[in-house]
Amino acid sequence: MEFKDYYDILGVDEKADKADIKKAYRKLARKYHPDVSSEHDAEKQFKEVSEAWEVLGNDERRAEYDQLKKYGSKGQSFEPPPGWQGAGANRGGFEFHEGGDFSDFFANIFGGGFGGGQRRSTRGFDSSEDFNSSRGQDVEIDMPVFLEDTLKEESKTIQYQLPKYDQTGRVEQVKKTLKVKIPKGVSNGERIRLKGQGGPGYGKGASGDLYLRIKLVPHPHFDAVGHDLHLTLPVAPWEAALGAKIKVPTLDGKINLTIAPGSQTGQRLRVKEKGLPTRKGRGDLFVILKIVMPESSNKASEPLWQELQANHGDFDPRSKLGEKS
Repeated sequence: MEFKDYYDILGVDEKADKADIKKAYRKLARKYHPDVSSEHDAEKQFKEVSEAWEVLGNDERRAEYDQLKKYGSKGQSFEPPPGWQGAGANRGGFEFHEGGDFSDFFANIFGGGFGGGQRRSTRGFDSSEDFNSSRGQDVEIDMPVFLEDTLKEESKTIQYQLPKYDQTGRVEQVKKTLKVKIPKGVSNGERIRLKGQGGPGYGKGASGDLYLRIKLVPHPHFDAVGHDLHLTLPVAPWEAALGAKIKVPTLDGKINLTIAPGSQTGQRLRVKEKGLPTRKGRGDLFVILKIVMPESSNKASEPLWQELQANHGDFDPRSKLGEKS
């Protein structure tokens, strides 16, 4: 199998912290999302980026991968070193099979008991059928959804692979296309069942089911926390000190937000019902203030900072640092 260089796929350094990795993933996920991308290989690239994030975005799997990287390089044939026992190698639950969303490299190193891809049901024969019949396998696939798309019910065309039995009983993979409606208010990780849209049964067995697992595509500005959204808002020192009205983006467009005088970094402002939709309403938007200094100072501003320092000479921002809680 081919070795995957996940750092190269995301365009980050091997020493990059998690914040930089997440930022790179967000940018590429939106660039290659099949619904909006004009790239000719958008679907393939999107899967590559998603797979890289599944590994590098998880501390345990990243540590395992970093160990393996000593033995492989991009594009080269690769086999795990003798005695390799990665934490993902023997996971219970569903069995990963060919045709899923993840590569052979991922499946062999980390197993298929988590993440995306298609999964096979562990269910055996149906007791109501004879021994020459069996129920078709259930299939589970990831459904990428933009945060904006959760505000409305929308139909999407999906493609996935199913096993098909020939006259000799052999199994081959065939592609199926289906148009599905994504309910308004879906949440990350939610599973939607489409009865009878899974693998065909054998003999007189019924078809299995298709499960769509919602995966919210990372947004460049918002973090989804349940049905709430978190937005980090950069604020100039004078805006925090004097107060200001600032235009803030939401999924519905921009709003005017009032910043009170004397605001602090980390302060959270709640905007009701500007989060993700639920079945009965909407979550909230939490705006988290972050005071940002100008990138460079100049001679004209230095006296002003010195005057500010003189007026608050007894102020110690670290007075409670090191105190026991």
